[in-house]
Amino acid sequence: MFLVGILSWWYGKGWLGRIDMMKRRFTVLVDLFSVSLLLRTLFAPFRQISAGSTGVSLKEKIQAFFDRLISRCVGFTVRLFMILFGLVAMLAQLVFGFVVLLAWLIIPMLPIIGLVMMVIGWVPQWMA
Repeated sequence: MFLVGILSWWYGKGWLGRIDMMKRRFTVLVDLFSVSLLLRTLFAPFRQISAGSTGVSLKEKIQAFFDRLISRCVGFTVRLFMILFGLVAMLAQLVFGFVVLLAWLIIPMLPIIGLVMMVIGWVPQWMA
């Protein structure tokens, strides 16, 4: 009865809890990188405060234009790297989560598999 209770929890509430934990971790990662926000502001200036105001002379207008252009290029580069790093981190989290879920299914069977292997006399090649 005790073993049935453990296995019913393991493949029931434990399995659902593990899936919920995987979802929460992925949600935190999505919120941490905010890829959708970074995509919306991809070409926005990077931390630029005062280059928007231009003077009367042509030199000041050209200087402000290039200041904004450089700030946008820096912002694009930083945001693009953050998007790429965030996507890689999300993919790694998904792969790791599915490996953990697969291991969660297999772990209760390991003692039975080990017992069967012991009974049939299986020995690894490196020990033979």
